[in-house]
Amino acid sequence: MNGKSAVTIKGVKDGLVFLLDDQCDFVSLLDELQAKLDKHEQQLAGPIVHVTVKLGSRQLSEDEKERIRSAIRRQGNFLVQSIESDAEADQAAGRKNALHTIACIVRSGQTLEFDGDLLLLGDVNPGGIVRCTGDIYILGALRGVAHAGYPNRPDAIIAASRMTPTQLRIADVISRPPEEWTSSEPWMEFAYLRDGVMALDKLTHLHHHRKEVLHFKGV
Repeated sequence: MNGKSAVTIKGVKDGLVFLLDDQCDFVSLLDELQAKLDKHEQQLAGPIVHVTVKLGSRQLSEDEKERIRSAIRRQGNFLVQSIESDAEADQAAGRKNALHTIACIVRSGQTLEFDGDLLLLGDVNPGGIVRCTGDIYILGALRGVAHAGYPNRPDAIIAASRMTPTQLRIADVISRPPEEWTSSEPWMEFAYLRDGVMALDKLTHLHHHRKEVLHFKGV
């Protein structure tokens, strides 16, 4: 690394910012982070300190992010507020400009495909298919097939006013049998992946799952 520090810690008004080098390998990065925290253990002790971690252009898996959180949590008074990647921010910004809105009924044998997110004002009948690289929002009944995050975006969601699909699919994960998705609840629901398994929740809880969606979808 030519003597360059992989970890820079800066004090800001609300706490600390950890700037992590985005060029070195992850193991070396984690080793230096742990060593730096150990070295300053006594100086950094005290009341709760809010920490923001900035990854630069590096993208990490959830497991790698958790390893960073665990290393920082060892310093008992540190609370990790967020782990931010420029690459992930660019992807989110790109998704802002890719919302397609269409009003129609998707009938049996019909397929709608879009690159980006879809807001469908209408129903998807049994035998109808909706497929997107991003999120799917259906202001109507979903009785057919919906495939969001095609082919490999596991953070995508599928939302519908009435969720009674024949199949849900996010990235390469396929939903449980249709009868388990039949819902008589009066509120709009969304499906998402939780630990690699399809899960269902009220749309009003979407901000717990992914905060940025509220800013560019107007949900």
